[in-house]
Amino acid sequence: MRVAILGCGYVGLELGRQLAPEHDVVGVRRSADGIAAIEAVGLEGVQADVTDPAGLADVPDADVVVFAASSGGRGADAARGIYVEGQRTAIDHFGSRSSPPDRYLYTSSTGVYGDHGGDWVDEETPLEPTTDKTDVLATAERVALEEPLEHGIDGTVARLAGLYGPGRYRLERYLQGPVTAGYLNMVHRDDAAGAVRHLVEADVARNEVVLVVDDEPVEKWEFADWLAEQCGVDAPFKRTVEDRLAEDDLSTAARRRLQTSKRCANDKLRGLGYEFEYPTYREGYEAAIEAYRDPS
Repeated sequence: MRVAILGCGYVGLELGRQLAPEHDVVGVRRSADGIAAIEAVGLEGVQADVTDPAGLADVPDADVVVFAASSGGRGADAARGIYVEGQRTAIDHFGSRSSPPDRYLYTSSTGVYGDHGGDWVDEETPLEPTTDKTDVLATAERVALEEPLEHGIDGTVARLAGLYGPGRYRLERYLQGPVTAGYLNMVHRDDAAGAVRHLVEADVARNEVVLVVDDEPVEKWEFADWLAEQCGVDAPFKRTVEDRLAEDDLSTAARRRLQTSKRCANDKLRGLGYEFEYPTYREGYEAAIEAYRDPS
């Protein structure tokens, strides 16, 4: 099986590494540095922009196309350009080939849910995006599920929780504080990639959404206290959401994010047979804590 990973970055590189022993993998990035990163892990790299059909023509035919491109953390307009228009370009391009892919998978975000007052959410929970950007993400999911079908391709949405892992543990953020109340829904990078690999290799969840999140959402204050204890430092200063909202340095989008709260369930992913390498933050942060306590 050949898999093309469009936007072969933080998760995509790990996905490619996991797939490579058994499959042909092509990683696609816009920059020369990105191609160097792809080739550094032993994958074939193609320099192309997902919004440019001419560039995508250099990508070989694939059985599965994974769209994991990032908008670079910018606003709603940038997100729309990549996640909506970029997806449409990629779907139309690969779907129009004489040998189109059999499957298309888009990596989305649990940000699409909006506020649920700390209640549990799953794949059946209605989406209530609270910012322009998360509204774009909801639109992008519809594109990923509906438009591949027009080309006879089955689409899947892997809705990823907050990513952490090598280079993204953000220990200082929680050890130094201040830490604002709210739930964390997380998944280690290796499990985010592993779950996508499982969906592809096990040939499950065609034309479906699957939440990719670990076993245990955790309240930020609880997580920060646990992390401080494990690292052997004092617990950080904490503040309520109301305290943070009272400050005048927040953008409208940041305010809306603070006012959203949910706990994401992974029952469906577990039911599809995926086994986590890092089932909770305790296992996932072990290496980072060891490095913090013994930096030598």
